[in-house]
Parts: sequence; C-alpha cells; structure tokens
Amino acid sequence: MARPASLLDRARDLHDRLLASARFRSLATRFPLTRPVARRRVRALFDLCAGFVYSQVLLACVRLRLFEILRDGPEEEGRLAARLALPPESAARLFAAAASLGLLARRRGRRWGLGPLGAAMVDNPGVTAMVEHHALVYGDLADPVALLRRPRGGNSLSGYWPYAETAEPAALRPDQVAAYSDLMAASQPIIAEEVLAAHPLRRHRCLLDVGGGDGSFLRAAGMRHAHLRLMLFDLPAVAERARARFAAAGMAGRGAAFGGDFTTGPLPTGADIVSLVRVIHDHDDERALAILRAAHAALPPGGTLLLAEPMAGTPGAEPIGEAYFGFYLLAMGTGRARSVTELEALLRRAGFTAPRLHPTRTPLLIRVMTANAVVIA
Repeated sequence: MARPASLLDRARDLHDRLLASARFRSLATRFPLTRPVARRRVRALFDLCAGFVYSQVLLACVRLRLFEILRDGPEEEGRLAARLALPPESAARLFAAAASLGLLARRRGRRWGLGPLGAAMVDNPGVTAMVEHHALVYGDLADPVALLRRPRGGNSLSGYWPYAETAEPAALRPDQVAAYSDLMAASQPIIAEEVLAAHPLRRHRCLLDVGGGDGSFLRAAGMRHAHLRLMLFDLPAVAERARARFAAAGMAGRGAAFGGDFTTGPLPTGADIVSLVRVIHDHDDERALAILRAAHAALPPGGTLLLAEPMAGTPGAEPIGEAYFGFYLLAMGTGRARSVTELEALLRRAGFTAPRLHPTRTPLLIRVMTANAVVIA
C-alpha cells in the first residue's frame, strides 16, 4: 500500500504543475519579482538545446590550434583569418562565437585575444585530447533512444575501449591499446596532481597501481616521493608500454610492470598501498567487486586502498556523474559512475574497512577515497 503524500511532497507536486503550465510561465516572465528567475531558466534550457553547437565551436578552435596561436598575444582579425586559412566572413563568425563562450575576447583595433576559457586550454593536452575524442561520443549518441533500447556495446566507444567487450582482454595487441592509453596518459598529469595532494604517499613504501596504463600516475608519484617503490599492473600490451616509459624516465630500477587481467587473475603482492585511478567506474558491479577483492588479497593486513575517480552525486557537479558519465559509459558498454555511499558499500563487501573521502581541489574531475585492508574470516 502506497504511503500518503506528505505536505512537502504535495507542495513539490504543485510547484511542478505550475512550472509545467504555459500560462504560469508567461506570468512569471512579466512579473518583476519572478522575471530574473524565469529568464535564467529560459537561458539554461536553451543552453541544453544548443550545447552540441557550443562544443563544435570549441572543436573548431582546437583543430585550428587557435589557442596556441594566440598564446603570445592578440592578433588582428584579417591576419588571424589568413593564418587559419579561413575566409574572412567565416573567421569573423568563429571568433564572435568563441568570444560569446568565453574562449576568445575582443581587443581594440579589430584584434582577438584569449578569453578566460581559451587561456585555460593552452598547455592543457588532456582537455584538448578529450575535445577531439568526443567526436566518437557524439556519433554514438546521435540516436539516444536507440542507444537506450538496444543491448549495451557494439558502438564506436566500445570499440575504442576494446577491453570493454572482449572476452579475453589480456590478448589485446599493442595497436589495440595504443589510442586509449595515449588518451588516458594525456589527461593523467592533472589527475595525478589532485590525487597526490589529497593523499600524500610519504608514509608508504611501495605503490601498486592497478590499471595504471603507461605509468603516468606512478611516474608522478615517484617524482614526488623518491623513496617510493613502484609497481604497475595492466593488460600485457599496456604493461609493455609502461616498461618503456619507466626506462625513458630513468625509473627502470624503481618501477616494475606486470601484465595480466585484473578482472580474473591475482595481483602481484608486496605493496602496502594499491591505487585504482579511474578504473572502478569502467566496470559493472560484479567486475568492480572482483577487482576490489583482488586488491584486498594483494595487500597486507592494514594496507591501504586508494580509489580515485569521478563520482555520482558530487555537489555542484551532478550532471557530470549522472548525465555525462551515465551516457558515456552506456555507449562504452560497461560501468557507471557511483556515489560515495555506493562505493563505500562495494569496499566493505570486498573486505575493506574505514572508507574515508578526502577533499580534492577539483571534485568535479576527481574524488579520492581510501580504505584499509582487513583479514577476511
């Protein structure tokens, strides 16, 4: 038997009916006290409708290397159009569009310079790589209803991340792991900075990074903590890339890379802290739990698990977890963003205790949790 609606529920229902009323919306835009709120909501709704166009303006700027061109100072409009090999009218249209989005800024003398968001794109290879990568995402989302109705997988994204739909990920060839490994490496420096600031590794002696890609996170940790021994576990073809990167960075004596499938096989032992950076949200619950149990088995009693990834329900960043990652991982064919509460439950089921959320500087990008390994009876 359904519970009767509370007074608060009835008030919310009335609020929703009013907002759904065209007559009420018309009144709200005319009444001085409600007009600012109504206008903000109209703008927010239009931005949702136009978001794809905004992202394509950004993509055009990235592909034309516009931000790099303007990094040393503003350029006159005609000269800039010529450098970009664009017709003057098209260039002017692009510059005005980019300025409206905060990517460029008008200067005196028909010159254009960097806007605040354009300046943030300079020397930011991780964001630039993601802007290019989103061409695949948009292709998979061209018919979102069809995506929701058909079985998961079989999309451009699931092909880009081949471990998402193969029965034997450990058999993937080097050419099959190169593209996604490069993408993750491009965005890893800013993630590593956030994670290592949230949980410094001074008291640890050996770090095992599971799903560590080409070792970007481990190299950042090793540069910050000279005493730390480094271990990496990833698919064999990926681990081979990590060995080469360790050698190039002069860390071959400190860094060991192991190949295997962390969803089915045991992990190497000897570390007192295991990190999972942007790994668990790529997997559905059963596989995620298997990975966490393997991490627990690899740790000594009292060892530390470090889990870092975007999380659902992050205050101020709710659309990133629920909308962006919800549909991105749907197209990828596996995984979902989880809330802090859901991750705590998974950690406890895997045998960990005392899960703790650590503050990060940019929680919409990454959040950090730690937990302690205990002996499973």
